[in-house]
Amino acid sequence: MTSSEFCGALTSIVADLSRDLPSEVRYKRLLDAMQSSFPCDAAALLKLENNHLTPLAVDGLSDDTMGRRFEVEEHPRLARLLHSREPVRFAADSDLPDPYDGLVETEDQLLHVHDCMGSSLYLDDKPWGVITMDALQTGTFDQIDPIELRTFISLTEATVKAAQRIDELEARVERGHRVARALIKEGSEVEIVGKSPVMKKLREEIDVVAQSDLTVLIQGETGVGKELVARQVHANSPRADYPMVYVNCAALPENIAESELFGHTRGAFTGATADRAGKFELADGGTLFLDEIGELSLGIQAKMLRAIQSGEIQRVGSDQPVRADVRIVAATNRDMQKEVSAGRFRADLYHRLTVYPLRVPPLRERGKDILLIAGYFLENNQHRLSVNALRLSAGAKQALLYYTWPGNVRELAHMLSRAALKAVAKQGNTGGTVIIDTSHLDIDDTEAVPRETAKTEKALPVVKVSLRETVDQFQREIIADSLKRHDGNLASAGRELGISRSNFYRLLKRLDLHQENPA
Repeated sequence: MTSSEFCGALTSIVADLSRDLPSEVRYKRLLDAMQSSFPCDAAALLKLENNHLTPLAVDGLSDDTMGRRFEVEEHPRLARLLHSREPVRFAADSDLPDPYDGLVETEDQLLHVHDCMGSSLYLDDKPWGVITMDALQTGTFDQIDPIELRTFISLTEATVKAAQRIDELEARVERGHRVARALIKEGSEVEIVGKSPVMKKLREEIDVVAQSDLTVLIQGETGVGKELVARQVHANSPRADYPMVYVNCAALPENIAESELFGHTRGAFTGATADRAGKFELADGGTLFLDEIGELSLGIQAKMLRAIQSGEIQRVGSDQPVRADVRIVAATNRDMQKEVSAGRFRADLYHRLTVYPLRVPPLRERGKDILLIAGYFLENNQHRLSVNALRLSAGAKQALLYYTWPGNVRELAHMLSRAALKAVAKQGNTGGTVIIDTSHLDIDDTEAVPRETAKTEKALPVVKVSLRETVDQFQREIIADSLKRHDGNLASAGRELGISRSNFYRLLKRLDLHQENPA
């Protein structure tokens, strides 16, 4: 790259500092500028959060990378970058395991990176994260000018600082620890993984309602993550410094439900040997999360309604009302309107609970979020199983994307745990990369049917050929449509499809698609 080209890349970054851009767009443009300045096949920006590095932007790495969390202590290369104030380049024959092995976008899942380097990023003399570059060809970084690299890193630090100041709310939501007290259900961290339009909309709704004291009813199928949404509402609210008390309404026997919710006085019933505060009182100042609210009996529903209306409760055995400043968040997997019509749920309580309804979409509606969530779970599994790297084969990724997930996120978590165990048992835990393929997943061919994705309006027809042939044909159709829209311009089509130029050419060659207008 010439000096003028390098200056042009720096100028584009400086220009972005004054623009109101979402952080993810700003970081992506930063990586684009870096790859135009320094040749590499993959680049990533990772933020340090609670002893692990979270990817904020990647290019040239597989989709599930964004869902992974890299523990610093378990990835010596990342640890070395983080603890050095100067850029670090790793020798091609370095024996330190590379965290991106198997994640670089190549046809060979097992092809390891041959040239890699990176640098720590510091803000106000405190480590903020790292930026990395990886190349498949040894010696790619031989000609990098160290002064230009240091200049680019300094500008990256300035960009990150600007992004944090511009988007403080996002920075606060990205990582937050829960304040825990007695009888609060364990659940240390709040993180909703996903970038699909439906999840972005849900996050926006959470941000809006969290700042109020409105009652929230979270609805969604079993296993979609309703409790995570409830915890996010609480964590983003002014009540975050107070407890969120969890109540599983489905597990409350009717004979003790009133005592559990509202408390009791000594001698109120056999076994009541002392005064006891109920869940409402324990949640005073904070949030009361009523999970599976549709399971409450009609008798308890009436008392619940009075408590929500007046803000006062009465302990069993007492005539004295007790004030409880509580924000109610409820959740259910039932169709509450049908429950009301059937007489199983009080209409007045239903209307009190649905002041601000939130719908959590099922996993089958989240598109490629499935791979992000899979990456999140796989990173946890490789720590639990003491595996250096757990990776998904291309076929496994497609199977996960095509499956309908009746059990949603919970089913995905359990399936990947089983698959990881099977893959490790078969391939052994020798410190290398363990690949999870379709044989390790409990997905039948008839259950993995191509369906609509976020990027295309048309569904893939069910055909009686192999999964790989189906995927290849699907890719040919998408690429052909894109090329037609761009008059055969490969660069424009590649940008639209979100594929880097080198990877796009390789994909065209593999799919036997030939074009004559690469501009």
